Amino acid sequence: MSVHAMKEDEVRLLRDEIEMLMTERRQLLQVTGAAAVFVANLDTDTLPDDANTIDAAEMLAEQLNGLTEETLKEALESVRAQSNPEA
Repeated sequence: MSVHAMKEDEVRLLRDEIEMLMTERRQLLQVTGAAAVFVANLDTDTLPDDANTIDAAEMLAEQLNGLTEETLKEALESVRAQSNPEA
């Protein structure tokens, strides 16, 4: 195999890896957006008075709050785009 062919194989593998990572990122943004919508609409007064439930809700809220504004905006936009394909 020539050096040129090896480099082409490396480039193809890198492209495939980048495509896989971009697909995974899109999916993670959609999950994050859905979680953000869920937390925003959550009525904390109706949460079960269970320590595990409250801890899980707090953990989710803390993780969402730890995101950059840009990432959170992208996540919310990805959910809106999926739930409203005409937009």
